[in-house]
Amino acid sequence: MTESFESLISGIDLKRLPRHVAMIMDGNGRWAKTRGLPRSAGHSEGVATVRRVTEFSSDLGIKYLTLYAFSTENWNRPQQEVDTLMYLIGWAIEKELPDLLRNNVRIHLIGDIQRIPEEARNKLLNCAAATSHCTGLQLSMCLSYSSRWEITRAASLIAKDALNGNLSPDEISEEVFNSYLHTAQTENIPDVDLLIRTGGEVRISNFLLWQLAYAELFFSPLLWPEFSKADYAEAIRDFQNRERRFGKTGDQVNQQSSMSDT
Repeated sequence: MTESFESLISGIDLKRLPRHVAMIMDGNGRWAKTRGLPRSAGHSEGVATVRRVTEFSSDLGIKYLTLYAFSTENWNRPQQEVDTLMYLIGWAIEKELPDLLRNNVRIHLIGDIQRIPEEARNKLLNCAAATSHCTGLQLSMCLSYSSRWEITRAASLIAKDALNGNLSPDEISEEVFNSYLHTAQTENIPDVDLLIRTGGEVRISNFLLWQLAYAELFFSPLLWPEFSKADYAEAIRDFQNRERRFGKTGDQVNQQSSMSDT
């Protein structure tokens, strides 16, 4: 039986939701292998999980969701698997467009998109354009992306502006550097509050290194196709049970919380 939304959100404080959730979707290939299926079957099944987490994020009222769909390192996988992934990405985004529009979800593309094959790239760009007016969940797809690529790109853009006299080295601050990142240039996407990684691996894998500076990390042993709305809800409840201090003491955080409640 499918759990009701009310049952899923039991124990979640809807006033303290993470503003920005990021996910490393790991385990598609292993899910398929344990079932004697080709890796492509795992990627196909993983599309259903993307639909689940997007729908649940939108229903909850989470503002930003960022999914690590394809890394720059993934280009090194067997060509057949890369081709399958590119086809699935284009097919899935086109298939989901009516639902995305109906649910007021806006698509953003983050990464070296020009490396994506033309057919898939055009479908992605068309979807981003078609949803550009949507004001609900902001869904960012990281494709042909790595954080080192993003940070190197930002440094290069800053250097060019400095050489052209548009920026003084003395003006470079955290805020200025952040403004050159792809996430900021896309939609001024805020830092990540909660990172969820499936698949049992406990690492960040070159994903949003700058934006994850103060994120809470949640690692699930489940493979991505197994990750349900209930598992997502569990991660959010775990997030809400943590004390986020941002370098301050617990007493300072409690005092600030008490003042904001009065």
